[in-house]
Amino acid sequence: MELTHIAKTVMEKRYLRLKEDGSKETPEEMLRRVAGVIAGVEAQYGASKKEVRAIEEAFYGLMDRQDFMPNSPTFTGAGTALGQLSACFVLPVGDSLVEIYETMKHAALIHQTGGGTGFAFSRLRPAGDKVRSSQGVASGPVSFLRVYNASTEAIKQGGTRRGANMGILRVDHPDILDFIESKADTTQITNFNISVGITDAFMAALEQGTDYELINPRNGEVTGKLSAKLVWDKLVENAWKTGEPGVIFIDRMNRRNPNNHVEVIEATNPCGEQPLPPYGSCNLGSINLANFVKNPYTAQAEVDWERLGQVARMATRFLDNVIDANKYPLPQIAEKARRDRRIGLGIMGWAEMLVQMGLAYDSDEAVALGNQVMTFIKQKAVEESMALAEARGAYPEWEGSQWHKAGLKVRNATMTTVAPTGTISLFAARPDLPCSGGIEPKFALVFTRNQAGAVMLDVDGQFATIAKREGWYSEELMQQVAERGTARGVAGVPERWQQVFATSHDISPEWHVRMQAAFQGADGLPVDRQPVDAAVSKTINFPHHASVEDVAKSYALAWQLGLKGITVYRDGSRASQVLTTGDKTKEKKEEAAAPAPAPALQGPTLRPRPTEAVGKMFVVPTHFGKMTLDVHMDDEGEPFEIIVNVGAVGSDLMADAVGMGMLVSKMLRLRSDVPVRERIEIVIDTLKNIGGSGSYGFGPNRITSLASAIAKGLQKFLAWKDANGKLCQETAATVEHHQPQMIGAEVDHPVDPCPECGSFALAIGEGCATCHNCGYSKCS
Repeated sequence: MELTHIAKTVMEKRYLRLKEDGSKETPEEMLRRVAGVIAGVEAQYGASKKEVRAIEEAFYGLMDRQDFMPNSPTFTGAGTALGQLSACFVLPVGDSLVEIYETMKHAALIHQTGGGTGFAFSRLRPAGDKVRSSQGVASGPVSFLRVYNASTEAIKQGGTRRGANMGILRVDHPDILDFIESKADTTQITNFNISVGITDAFMAALEQGTDYELINPRNGEVTGKLSAKLVWDKLVENAWKTGEPGVIFIDRMNRRNPNNHVEVIEATNPCGEQPLPPYGSCNLGSINLANFVKNPYTAQAEVDWERLGQVARMATRFLDNVIDANKYPLPQIAEKARRDRRIGLGIMGWAEMLVQMGLAYDSDEAVALGNQVMTFIKQKAVEESMALAEARGAYPEWEGSQWHKAGLKVRNATMTTVAPTGTISLFAARPDLPCSGGIEPKFALVFTRNQAGAVMLDVDGQFATIAKREGWYSEELMQQVAERGTARGVAGVPERWQQVFATSHDISPEWHVRMQAAFQGADGLPVDRQPVDAAVSKTINFPHHASVEDVAKSYALAWQLGLKGITVYRDGSRASQVLTTGDKTKEKKEEAAAPAPAPALQGPTLRPRPTEAVGKMFVVPTHFGKMTLDVHMDDEGEPFEIIVNVGAVGSDLMADAVGMGMLVSKMLRLRSDVPVRERIEIVIDTLKNIGGSGSYGFGPNRITSLASAIAKGLQKFLAWKDANGKLCQETAATVEHHQPQMIGAEVDHPVDPCPECGSFALAIGEGCATCHNCGYSKCS
């Protein structure tokens, strides 16, 4: 394996196991461990030791060549006492209190093993409905969504991350409007993604401009009607505001489910790419398409179809073996996994394949190639599944399935998906050939990273290779690309490569949707010709200035093109933003030239955050360790932001520090007649005497809590300011060295730090938060 520095770091922290002698295994030993466990299943089907060894070598080669990677739990669980190899599950939520809390218990057990969970709350009776046993009234699905969220918060997933969940409610549930609004406050229900299950009947009513019926799931009775347009507009408006709720077309999912003769799909996994029945599980892996181009970067570039087919078939066998090697967290999950034998073979490195082929992501040629590649992978997966069925038997629920009706005896109910590949795409990347997640475009071409206190340019391997080979590489040019966040419009980058090296914010939302549709496949295709059996995890990115109508058009296009679901994100729309990239200069000029809006009653507004800053760091000793407080100032010397660091990254103490820093920063940037200095003094007076469980120091220097430590840091800042006049010229590195930012990735306001490295480099892609500084991914 040719691993990048980030991949090595992530492996070391979370994936490499301790050996008996106390040392950690090497990456190669990790691959051997996984290959051995998964190949060992062959013996259950009569393979000799020699045959098992041959399959083990083949599986090892898949991963060692970085052609294919299974989902993260397979790396962490194979060969361990836990032995849990699946990333996600769907659990049923029944309408009785016993069922509700039994499922919550099961979810807690799954989160403890490192898995994510999806739930449909559609069976729960609406709020205010009668409860016969207690003569009371029901509290409704949203209340239990909050209960499940609190349970997740209390359990560390796999000891390293909070559990991830998906909550779904059908659009015809009487509480649908409350559900749509349930995450309008982004500080609430933080451990759930939510989506609305849209029915065919609802879409028909929307197209006709009529009302549709609301149905009480307790008895199937119609309880009322709502305007389909009113509900659609409310859904779209909230998605524009916060990125949620997403949409799943629930009837389409069930219609296209090859196994719909024995099951009803109500929900998906947390990122939406796996529509699953109750107790269904994810068994996923992805092919790195960047490794399958012959004559790359030339006019003769072409897909290496023969080798891609070989890898697709071997990867299908690998994933089928995982089903038998897996130690499932619940007996019901184990039984269902072995009855439907679902697998999800997906892809990553799509953006890099397009660059090698000389195709812009936002082009008809790229969309056509995407459909061709995924259809080919599906064809090879079907061939291998049929061969396995001949040798080992069809999956137990095969008879009566769409496969059975098509005359195809297969081993697996579903075979293909496009899942988030946050961490495994790091493992597939090489220094000269990155690997973007899933079917997402490249996020950016040039980053800055903080390495051992030094801020360094980090240039996309493909971009750097081509620039150097063609003679237009320079540090100055890379800096320009970093500052703009794109190569488009940068003089010095050849026009051809400006188009080919498209980043996520260069691409209009329509092209994002069209690319997702190319991989998903259209309605009405035979079961063996659907490119993706399950669904596609993808984020449709919007610029900050996008309108509600822009989001509505993408949702409508998703329906028209046959998608099973859609997730959107408008840049800067959440309080816990994520990163934004791109040239802000043009937007600011356009805003300045635009006519002033009509006066309106508005709440308080914030001063914009400068794109560059200088700062001063202050150290405050406390009983819980050294705290640092960075004060960032604009070029007038006015403080506009503080960043507080204390304790371990990801700890509750660090979370409290970040939160308090955000609150003070908001106060500093609030437009007000009150001078900034007076505001700081108010903060100091408010916080300085707050006590805690311990203390450090004596007299006026005594620190009794995190709050009093922040007050002390601000006192030090005011004293320094008074002694140094308007502003001392500090270096930019002073500001950056505790919380590294990406150049060209302007952060509009204080954001959540990455739980791994503490930097503010989290971005949303594939429906998942990923850190572009250290490689942390919430989903894999």
